[in-house]
Formats: sequence, C-alpha cells, structure tokens
Amino acid sequence: MSEKFRGSCLCGGVRFEVEPPFIRANHCHCDRCQKHSGTAVCTQARVRKEQFHLLQGEELIRVYGKGEGAVKAFCVTCGSSLFGGERPDGPQVSIRMGAFDDDPGIRLQFHTYVDSRAPWDTITDALPQFGEAWTAQT
Repeated sequence: MSEKFRGSCLCGGVRFEVEPPFIRANHCHCDRCQKHSGTAVCTQARVRKEQFHLLQGEELIRVYGKGEGAVKAFCVTCGSSLFGGERPDGPQVSIRMGAFDDDPGIRLQFHTYVDSRAPWDTITDALPQFGEAWTAQT
C-alpha cells in the first residue's frame, strides 16, 4: 500500500508520515498519560518503526521518562504530545492520534490502565477495557 498519513505538532515544526497498516489504536488511562496529555487519556495508534518517517523537527522533540516505562515525546516549541512507547529505540512507535493531519483510518479498539483512571473519568463507550496493559491474545 502506497498511502501515507501525515502528522505534525501544533506549531508545524515537527512533521512526520506513517505508512499503514497500523498495529492497533487505543485509549490509555495510566497516570503518566493523564499528566502528559492534561486529560483523561492519551489516544494513540501504533505502527512498526520502519513505517514511521520523521520528515522534520528532530531537534524540537524532547523525550521524557526514558527508563521509567513508556516515554513521552513532545515538541519543545508548542508542547504538543506526539509520541510514546519506546520511540525512537523500540520496534514500534506510538503516535498520538491528535497529531495526525489526515484521518489515519484506524479506529479505537480498547482502553488500557482503566484501574488508574481519574475519579472524574467515566468511560461511556462499549470498547473492551483492561485494568493494566493490553497484551496480544494468542
């Protein structure tokens, strides 16, 4: 498939492209994602590292929390939450869905870390919920 989906930060200093297919998409309710996003969740889609292409702005990306779980990467100019997971070192890139400029086509599949959700966070959809991390079902 030759289709690519574009994304960027709020100020446009960081730009990227993603080639489908996506691995999965979900809402994460963990404490770290709440703090990083300033909301109840980080909504993210994952792709394999080789499907992700940073087009510009590497010097604007800062990574917080390496070695403390999933990293939180953001633009130092505008503060946009961009990536998570193990980027840039891991085999996958977790991309904040709000950073996409195009509709990536994938839809949310589940919620993770719902046991950590904020007391004011009420889940109102019918997606599957996992108390901790989601693991692939075999």
